[in-house]
Amino acid sequence: MMGGVPGDSAGGSGIKQLRNGFPERTRRILSSLFEHYCYSRGGMRHSSYTCICGSGENSAVLHYGHAGAPNDRTIQDGDMCLFDMGGEYYCFSSDITCSFPANGKFTKKQKAIYEAVLRSCRAVMSAMKPGVWWPDMHRLADRIHLEELAHIGILSGSVDAMLQAHLGAVFMPHGLGHFLGIDVHDVGGYPEGVERIDEPGLRSLRTARHLEPGMVLTVEPGIYFIDHLLDEALADPARACFFNCEVLQSYRGFGGVRIEEDVVVTDSGMELLTCVPRTVEEIEACMAGSDEAFTPFSGPK
Repeated sequence: MMGGVPGDSAGGSGIKQLRNGFPERTRRILSSLFEHYCYSRGGMRHSSYTCICGSGENSAVLHYGHAGAPNDRTIQDGDMCLFDMGGEYYCFSSDITCSFPANGKFTKKQKAIYEAVLRSCRAVMSAMKPGVWWPDMHRLADRIHLEELAHIGILSGSVDAMLQAHLGAVFMPHGLGHFLGIDVHDVGGYPEGVERIDEPGLRSLRTARHLEPGMVLTVEPGIYFIDHLLDEALADPARACFFNCEVLQSYRGFGGVRIEEDVVVTDSGMELLTCVPRTVEEIEACMAGSDEAFTPFSGPK
């Protein structure tokens, strides 16, 4: 029920933004378009939280859009955009993130990072089912990110050794996802007896519970190029040994990519509640004005 209206309306607004997210618009215009669509089409008077409209290097700012970093920059041709927004319907929240190129065409680098995150997002959703421990899903996302970054050439060496050095947290310094309900970051993440894991990345998880049927969560992996985290890693011999600095340098200022889905745990898997274009081909077609239907990801149900 919750995903039906908030997810569909917010997802429809996300599609609207893909067709309006071209250069030379300020991000506050696109934020207002989202809120207008949710209210006019879905009857959703409120957004679930302050809209995050990052572009260019600011797409690596995890909660961009607050008063200290307002959505006031003009989007530039070639920017990678990261829009994290949600609508509220009958007090239930949605929380969806779309990442896309402002000009409608992915560059080689943008495509490589985007598809790395898409692979991790879908691998997590495919692995979700009752009994799965949520921190293991975070570790799965980290592993896939590191594998893909090695394939791109930014990193080299043993992925197992990278995981031991907590290199995943350099590129994804937040938790994989959170409970979603009446609050966008809903309660119940750490009931009595569930302890927070004190490790980089994992300590940011908003829950460390085993999955149960009926739980509604976000799945939101991301890869970001955050200068101070990269500089800290490069100053640490235990982590610096994995970097190919020349390749890494070419990604400085890239910003970040996050893909966020809303899902409900079922008796044997999960059900996807969001419906927006996700593959590179679907996004480029949507931004070119295509009305051709796309097929939402479907994992085990």
